[in-house]
Amino acid sequence: MSTLIQNFVNRVDFESYDDFYNNFEFTIPKDFNFGFDVVDEYARIDPEKRALVWCDDNTEKEFSFLDMKKLSNQAVNFFKAQGIKKGDSVMLTLKNRYEFWIIMTALHKLGAIAIPTTHMVKLHDITYRVEKASVKMVCTVEEDSLIEDYEACEKELGIELKKAVVGYLDIPGWINFNKEISSYSKEFERPVGEERTHEDETFLIYFSSGTSGNPKMVAHAHTYAISHLITAKYWHNVVEDGLHHTSADTGWGKAVWGNYYGQWIAGTAVFVYDYVRFNGLDLMEKIIEKKVNTFCAPPTIYRFLIKEDLSQFDFSNIQYACTAGEPLPPEVFNRFKEYTGLEIKEGFGQTETTLALGTFIWMEAKPGSVGKPSPAYKINLLDRDDNIVDIGSEGEICFDVSEGRSTGLFKEYYRNPEKTSEAWHDGYYHCGDTAWIDEDGYFHFVGRKDDIIKSSGYRIGPYEVESAVISHPSVLECAITGFPDPVRGQIVKATIVLARGFEASDELAKEIQNHVKKVTAPYKYPRKIVFVDALPTTINGKIQRKVIRNQDNS
Repeated sequence: MSTLIQNFVNRVDFESYDDFYNNFEFTIPKDFNFGFDVVDEYARIDPEKRALVWCDDNTEKEFSFLDMKKLSNQAVNFFKAQGIKKGDSVMLTLKNRYEFWIIMTALHKLGAIAIPTTHMVKLHDITYRVEKASVKMVCTVEEDSLIEDYEACEKELGIELKKAVVGYLDIPGWINFNKEISSYSKEFERPVGEERTHEDETFLIYFSSGTSGNPKMVAHAHTYAISHLITAKYWHNVVEDGLHHTSADTGWGKAVWGNYYGQWIAGTAVFVYDYVRFNGLDLMEKIIEKKVNTFCAPPTIYRFLIKEDLSQFDFSNIQYACTAGEPLPPEVFNRFKEYTGLEIKEGFGQTETTLALGTFIWMEAKPGSVGKPSPAYKINLLDRDDNIVDIGSEGEICFDVSEGRSTGLFKEYYRNPEKTSEAWHDGYYHCGDTAWIDEDGYFHFVGRKDDIIKSSGYRIGPYEVESAVISHPSVLECAITGFPDPVRGQIVKATIVLARGFEASDELAKEIQNHVKKVTAPYKYPRKIVFVDALPTTINGKIQRKVIRNQDNS
């Protein structure tokens, strides 16, 4: 057994959350590079250590760290041959193909800027990203219209991209990545001089999954990778030489949160299932078959799972479960615990951050709470005048940057100083999300500032009401928004997707309303209910409440 954790922190083990928060520190090696200092270092000290267990519906593959070193070196040499150099941007739409981990590691070694993107992007999304980030090369799966759209993007912008497709595919005008890299050397020396990477340089950009307007480019430095050690070791509770799975497409920031940086630093392998179409029961079968030890998924997956018959599965190998992305309804927490015996540990973060708030390994889970601050950040809840709010009062989650940027916090909105200044000012990064703190120091998420409903003088956060609505057995998904009302200003509206076996009716709407009145404060119940087949979401799967509001206001 071997681990590299001690290379990046002052201490590994802590007695309590307070000990962890007060005494944990990162020790950042000069010129840190994840490819060399983690992947290649494991290949040196423990070459057969398992890194990645991957499967789709037909094929299985397993990669050691030595495999990853050799394959990523071949990929580096391939990218150099295509003219890609330090600072160039490369866009990836790779779904959950295993090549994602090879290509990301290669780009990190080279010092190029990786731009992971969901495969669900369409032509206008691609054109926007390629132009804004000055993308030089794309690596993609053949999925839907991606190949066609990338080619159309070239014509629209009048540019010529380097283009590679994964999966041993021969497509005219495209490089067959898998065949091509096999001809390149498995050796690549760490660059020196001007080509050497530095820990504060941009190595990763995500286009934010904002629920309105064009996405911003969130730029991260190499040290972002180290900060996810907290995510993996002290929140996911990963097991040395174990197997962890986070359910996330590689186009989401959650994929590197849960299936790459921190997990590999902490010495666990990751399991990835590259499915054609998501099915929660298929996923659970794979997780149990592969003996996954620790598991993380967004609330939407847990909501789906509890609507199914989980009694058919043996969860004994899964030791820990986490969630982030949106608050977890207490009903989902309780049902999952009933099935599995596991308490789902919540956390909170953004594309701009690593795990910022979490129910860390020493802490009892408190349903409805996202936990306490990570020691990587100093977090305060501020009112509109930037004053710290009292316990129990709602405030914006703000990150103190008065003494400099914390490890893990984004560098800037790339090429957008105006947006950066809007978020970073007066010694804080203002993240736009609101919460309140209870007497035990636990943070309770309320919602985006724009999502707060103001009705008859009350301020109502959408997530508490959504949790109440979802606790009704007929409800699969729900979005709570404010609906214009001449008397109250706004009333609470519930847009609902029904679970299998239920049909929309006025009687069911009334039943849901009465149910909500019983499980939360009666003034929060949805006075208006609309049943739909699907909720509007971003390409990254987040509910677009603004779309519903705009439709209601038009």
